[in-house]
Amino acid sequence: MLGASIQSLNSAILWINPTLIILITLPTTSAFPATVNHLDSGLTLIHHPMPTTPVVVADVWVNAGARAEPDDWTGMAHFLEHMIFKGTETLLPGQFDYAIEAQGGTSNAATSHDYAHFYMTVAAAHLADTLPHLADLVLHAAIPADEFVRERHVVLEELRQSQDDPDWLGLQALSEQVYPSHPYGRSVLGAVEHLEGFSPETMRQFHRAHYQPENMTVVIAGGIALEPALEIMRHSFRGFPVATDCPAPSDSKAQRWQGVRRQTLHLPRLEQARLLMAWCGPGMAQLDDACGMDLLSALLAEGRSSRLVRELREERQWVLDISSGFSLQKDASLFTLQAWLTPDKITAVETLICDRLAELTYVPIDAAELARAKRLLCNDFAFSTETPGQLAGLYGYYSMVGDPADSYTYTERVQAHTGLSLAALAQRFLSPDSYAATVLLPQG
Repeated sequence: MLGASIQSLNSAILWINPTLIILITLPTTSAFPATVNHLDSGLTLIHHPMPTTPVVVADVWVNAGARAEPDDWTGMAHFLEHMIFKGTETLLPGQFDYAIEAQGGTSNAATSHDYAHFYMTVAAAHLADTLPHLADLVLHAAIPADEFVRERHVVLEELRQSQDDPDWLGLQALSEQVYPSHPYGRSVLGAVEHLEGFSPETMRQFHRAHYQPENMTVVIAGGIALEPALEIMRHSFRGFPVATDCPAPSDSKAQRWQGVRRQTLHLPRLEQARLLMAWCGPGMAQLDDACGMDLLSALLAEGRSSRLVRELREERQWVLDISSGFSLQKDASLFTLQAWLTPDKITAVETLICDRLAELTYVPIDAAELARAKRLLCNDFAFSTETPGQLAGLYGYYSMVGDPADSYTYTERVQAHTGLSLAALAQRFLSPDSYAATVLLPQG
C-alpha cells in the first residue's frame, strides 16, 4: 500500500489489514501538513510538529541504497548500515546505543534498494542531547578495520540464514526474473564473493561519495516546534566528509517483457507449495498509475470479499490462502500475487488467475466493489499517519523516491480512478501473457 509507512528492514511494505472496514470520511485533497526546509549545506529537513506528543522521531534518510552500488559491490550499502553503528573518532563502538538507551530511547536502521535510513525515538526534551550522536555516526563513520572484520562475519551469517528462509528465497528468485539486469533484481544483502572482497577503504570510499548533504533528508516528527528543530539540526549536522569519487552503478533500465518467465525451486523446510506471480509496474514518475495498481491489488486479493480470495479460497477451495501486493519503487514497481496451495492445483490456479486478469480489461468493475477497495486504501492511509514514526517513514520514503508532498496526494489519486482507468492499467501492466512465475515445492 503506497501511503503506508515504510519502516521495516529491506523495504517491506506495511500492507492493508483487510478486517478494517470502518468508514472514515477523508477529504479528496489534503494539504501537506509538514514543512520542507532546505539548509545552506544542501541538507533537507522535513518537520512535522505534534504538540500533544511527548516524543520525537528523528529519521535520517540517505539516497544510498543497493541501487547506488556498482555491479561488483553488491551488499555494500547494507554492510555500511551495520558499520555506521561501529563508532566515530569521538564515539566508541556501543557508546551511541548507551547514550540513546540511557535517555529511554530506541534506535534502528534499514537498507533497501532505494535508500538507507537511520532513526531514533526519544523524549522530545532529549533531542538536543541525542541527535548530535546520530548525526556523528552517519556523517563520520570511522569504519575501523577490526570492527569491519568482525561485522563482516555477522553480515555473511545474515546472508546464509536468508538462504534457509523459503519466503526470502522465493521473493528473491521472483525479483531476479522481473529485473534481470536492474539493481532491483539483486539481493540487498549482497553476494558472498563480493562481501568477502570488500575492504574498509572501499567502504569509506562508498560512504564519502554518497553520504553527502544533497543526498540526505532528515525527518523530525513529534513534540518539537520548527525553530528549535532547525537549531538542533544545524548544530548536529555539520562537518560533512570530503566527497570522493566512487565507481558508478549500472544504468540499466527496468523493462517489461513478452512471454512467461517461469522457474521451479525445490526447497527444504518448505511445508506448503506456493505459486508466486509478478509483473513490472509503474515507478514513482507515474504515481497516478501506481495508485491505480494499488487499487487493482486490493480488488484482486485484499480481504475475504476480494475477487481471488473469494473465488479461489472461499468458493473453489483451491488454495489455502492468496494475497497480493504492490511495492512502489523509484524506477519500476513490483506487483505480486502469491498463493499457498497443493502442487496438483498449481496449473489450475495459475490459469484461473490469468483468466481473471484478462477479464479486468473488458468486464466493467462494479461500483460497490470499487468503492470498497478505495475505502480500504484510504482507511489504511489514515491509520498509517497517526504516530511520529509512521510519519517519519512516510515522508522519508517519498523524499527518496520522489517528492515528500506527494505522500499526501495518495487519497486524492486513489479516489480519482474509475473502472475505465483501472481496465486500461490492467491491460497495460497486468498482461496474462507476460509475467514472471516462481513455483516453490517441498524438496523430496
